[in-house]
Amino acid sequence: MLRLFAIIVCLVVANAASAETVADIANISGPNRTQRLIDGAKKESVVSLYSSAVTDDSNAIAIAFEKKYGVKVQLWRGSSEDILRRAITEHRGGREDVDVAETAGTEMEGLRREQLLQEISSPVFADLIPQAVAPHRPWVTSRLSIFTAAFNTTLIKPDDAPKTYEDLIDPQWKGKLGVEADDGNWFMSVAGAMGEDKAVALFRKIVAVNGMSVRKGHTLLSNLVVAGEVPLALTVYGYRINELKTKAAPIDGTVLPPAVALPTGIAVFAHAPHPYAAALFMDFFLGDGQRILAERGNVPTNRTVQELPPGLALVDVAKFLDEGEKWTKLFKEIFASGAQ
Repeated sequence: MLRLFAIIVCLVVANAASAETVADIANISGPNRTQRLIDGAKKESVVSLYSSAVTDDSNAIAIAFEKKYGVKVQLWRGSSEDILRRAITEHRGGREDVDVAETAGTEMEGLRREQLLQEISSPVFADLIPQAVAPHRPWVTSRLSIFTAAFNTTLIKPDDAPKTYEDLIDPQWKGKLGVEADDGNWFMSVAGAMGEDKAVALFRKIVAVNGMSVRKGHTLLSNLVVAGEVPLALTVYGYRINELKTKAAPIDGTVLPPAVALPTGIAVFAHAPHPYAAALFMDFFLGDGQRILAERGNVPTNRTVQELPPGLALVDVAKFLDEGEKWTKLFKEIFASGAQ
């Protein structure tokens, strides 16, 4: 009887020692790290992903991951705002259904502030641009949306495109300029690089002299450039320009200094139901997945895949969450004052 009791105690202790938490798995290191993640992920058999990426892009990565590891990806696609809202609602309701999120940096920061994310350690991080990984920040920048001045090539020749924001004071741009309605984060970043007083004075002058078409939605804005309704738009995402160019649309773009990009991030949830698969998927997304993203016109953060424009600054999404009211108000005051 005593011997049986001793055996039971040993089994309980062994099982307790082998039960790894999400935090334990997130910080696995050493030469056998990947194999341990693979072994665990295969037992879990599935990983749940919330993503705001274009569905075709997410599916391309999911298919490649499933093919490589035999682990199914369950994808739920929604806007970045929807992902933040859904994850918070589920957690507060006691549901822990999601393993990984990949969405806009502002919402990733919101998830961090809700303490829903697990800080993770991965050797893949060494291949990323320095700005992608911040100490003690649980989400990592996975891709970038570079703010680009897009122009209609039928109406504006490449040699005539502006080289700086100061060039836009020229009256030749009267009635030709546009901007997206919610890009206060872009303006905050430009003002941070230029100096706030200088940036405010410069853009007030640009709008006063030449006006500004304020449009809701980056996709709409890029389409209006193609249509010629907005000959030059200041805040189109660069990947969208590349996508339209492959379809022979009359559009091109130039990155005006200071170059600014909005980060999109990826992270593992602190209560991920499939933690091995979650960590393995994150590694894959930041490695092989980056090549898939690049092939599809996205801007990855892995330096072994693609080099970024020199001097590129990432929007400080934490600062924008703290100071968003100020910059949103200032942005609307300056740009909407000359709305057409």
